[in-house]
Amino acid sequence: MARDLAVIGMGKLGASMAAAMASRGHRVTAVDVREEAVEALNAGRAPVQETDLERIVLESGPRLRATTSHREAILGADISFVAVPTPSDDRGAFSLQYAGWACREIGRALADRKDYHLVVISSTVLPGSMRFGLLPILERESGKRCGRDFGLCYGPAFIALGSVIRDFLNPDFCLIGEFDERSGASLEACYGDVMPDRPPVHRMSIENAELTKLAVNTYVTTKITFANMLAELCERLPGGDIDVVTRALGADARIGSRYLRGGLGYGGPCFPRDNQALGFIARALGSGADLAETTDRFNRQFAERAVGRLRPHVAPGATVAVLGLAYKPFSHVVDESQGLYLVRALSRAGVRVVAYDPLAAEGARAELSGHAVIFDSLAEALAQADVVVLATPDPAFRSLGATDLLAGGKATVTVVDFWRVLDPGVARQPGVRYVAFGRADSPETGAGSLATLWGGAGT
Repeated sequence: MARDLAVIGMGKLGASMAAAMASRGHRVTAVDVREEAVEALNAGRAPVQETDLERIVLESGPRLRATTSHREAILGADISFVAVPTPSDDRGAFSLQYAGWACREIGRALADRKDYHLVVISSTVLPGSMRFGLLPILERESGKRCGRDFGLCYGPAFIALGSVIRDFLNPDFCLIGEFDERSGASLEACYGDVMPDRPPVHRMSIENAELTKLAVNTYVTTKITFANMLAELCERLPGGDIDVVTRALGADARIGSRYLRGGLGYGGPCFPRDNQALGFIARALGSGADLAETTDRFNRQFAERAVGRLRPHVAPGATVAVLGLAYKPFSHVVDESQGLYLVRALSRAGVRVVAYDPLAAEGARAELSGHAVIFDSLAEALAQADVVVLATPDPAFRSLGATDLLAGGKATVTVVDFWRVLDPGVARQPGVRYVAFGRADSPETGAGSLATLWGGAGT
């Protein structure tokens, strides 16, 4: 059945959610305080950059429209989704500044509704935020009671920037934190009409759902960091190879292979802050989150350790080309990017740095002023490089060969591949020294240390 829905906030998440739901035949009104975003959507243009968003906005036609009026959207919809920013504050907590303002406007509109309306918070929030922070605003501004006059759910989206629409429509599961049974049932029915594969739905209390959303991301980052720790260890073992180790490790059904790769660390707008947030809420409740805090600390130190890994390969006066500045391939986003951290760390160490990214050059320039020369051409960056560092596994880098790497008339070049994506044949080409993160340089690596440790059976 076609539904009338509202989405509050037209950032990457909100605009993509609105377009995704409209693509499934629903009538969606998007709300934003930025008039330029409203005008863009109503003109059939994407208000933000995100994969497939422009196409779906155009294809949705009259099913998708935008307004600056919360009242107009709420009065015309049965369910509203709040997808506004919840930025981290200096404590590591998620601020409710924007979510609170949105709930105030929603509450004022609800005051004039005569029938039931469901409010869904899709922004990531911390445990207790909804019941003790946002719900009182809705009830105060509307003069109505949750559960009787309107419903409330926590319905976070498990998405990654660059694939928001695909991820929203095809999640592994749907998480619903419900104020009451009616609220949860209403949202579950809506998801069933939106998501074509009808994924499993897990309904629970609001607080359990708030914790679950945070726990998913922090667990994934723990898995990533564990693989990175193993990669550093593999480099110190005779013939060590992280891919051999994780391939076997991931075959265990208790562990699984996803996110178990070994690379340059994680970044982006969600993963890093979620570990900090879990630490904050644990301390606030008199508990602890040492594992999450250790994961965050290990990840933030990774770029400095990577510089130590690179130092033997960087001669005085050499130029290092860092390839990959977005936090992951196929993205314009440079938030908490390991590539940016690496550029800054190299620059602080006195190294001349050039860089390239297929999509994120503009954002990187704003962040890296004075630290690197960022080229719009991969060939230009390679021509100046004595050392080439692959900081992301972007497909644009996978096909690089010796001719590309030795551009500019160089006799030799060192390639440090943090994701082991280049063809193994590159390592055998004259003039190319290939260093793969997570692999020992030779079968003898670390043999002396192990012989000292275990010679004489360790006695």
